[in-house]
Amino acid sequence: MRRFLFSVIIFLFTISGNAQDSCGIRVSLLTCSPGSELYSIFGHSALRIVDSTVGTDIVYNYGTFDFDDPDFYTKFVRGKLLYFLSQSSFSQFKAEYEYYQRSIAEQVLDLDCEKKKELRAFIFNNLREENKFYQYDFLYDNCTTRLRDIIEQYRNKNLREGPIAVAEGMTFRNGIHYYLNNGEMHWSKFGIDLLLGSRIDKPMANREAMFLPEFLEASLDRTGNGTDSLVMQKVYPLTLRAEIRRSGFFERPETVFYLVLLAVIALTFSGKALPQKILQGFDIVFFLLLGVLGCLFLFMWFGTDHKQTKDNYNLLWAWPFHIFTPFVLKHPKPNVRRYFFIYLIITGTTLLLWVLLPQQLNPALIPILLIAMLRSWKIYTEHGTNSKQTS
Repeated sequence: MRRFLFSVIIFLFTISGNAQDSCGIRVSLLTCSPGSELYSIFGHSALRIVDSTVGTDIVYNYGTFDFDDPDFYTKFVRGKLLYFLSQSSFSQFKAEYEYYQRSIAEQVLDLDCEKKKELRAFIFNNLREENKFYQYDFLYDNCTTRLRDIIEQYRNKNLREGPIAVAEGMTFRNGIHYYLNNGEMHWSKFGIDLLLGSRIDKPMANREAMFLPEFLEASLDRTGNGTDSLVMQKVYPLTLRAEIRRSGFFERPETVFYLVLLAVIALTFSGKALPQKILQGFDIVFFLLLGVLGCLFLFMWFGTDHKQTKDNYNLLWAWPFHIFTPFVLKHPKPNVRRYFFIYLIITGTTLLLWVLLPQQLNPALIPILLIAMLRSWKIYTEHGTNSKQTS
């Protein structure tokens, strides 16, 4: 009996010893919760490699860029800013996220010893000066998709990719909205919807949805084959959450724009001289701003490397030619009426076909388009009256 118990104890210790990684390397994915600023609202992913044989605990981060680059803003706007792989100790990494009150989830990956060594060698090679830089793409090549690709390369190929339930049926724009809505970033959402074209309105495949850190985390949690799982352990080194400031009713773009629409309607149909003088100045500023936006959309489409700012249907209402309105409205010509009549028709058609457009336009644009139609109609009719009186 004593010999039997001794054998059982030895057997259990043997199993326990085999469960420990014989090469002393532990690889895990770190997923950081969203922050309260726009640059952090989508969360973050990093790779942690612990090597107990040499006593190292390093976090590898593909989301680093050089803010001190003298051409930083030019490169950023034109889509030419290079991101790179950097490293830091886990204690430093954790302290930073603790300071910003953001949680960290850690998924320890079930990889065999040889794969861990190969993965670590791959990371070390990526850290070399000639290899660490890459052309960042928010949707297809970012700090999270890089880790997705690495994990796919070294995990057991018999494990099935885990489905992301929350992302089912989502477009890329929906995925971006998911975080902007949760973060109450309505103005940021409006600006992003203006700049990003129709290319982000296609449905995401399960793998494509992993450009968002928490979606990659959700997929890894369910990656397996019924008996084995890619994630052998999940822990939470930090369980904090950045506080999101709730926006007030008047801090939403649609509220502001509908109030402006009501004011413009009231002034347009007042029939008094002073409101008409005010509206003359308003028309110049309003259509000039639409023209500037149109020029910006064209530049982001043809003048940058950003793929997601191309094919932008916001150009249906933001015409670059509007930048000349300060000149044409001060010196009316017969062609001005024709121009604004065509603009009125196209803007009205855009509203009528709103849900059928290949691009999901931001709802806060509706009052802007209504203002554009109303003032275009007034310019068309008033210029026609003036020309008849003159003749």
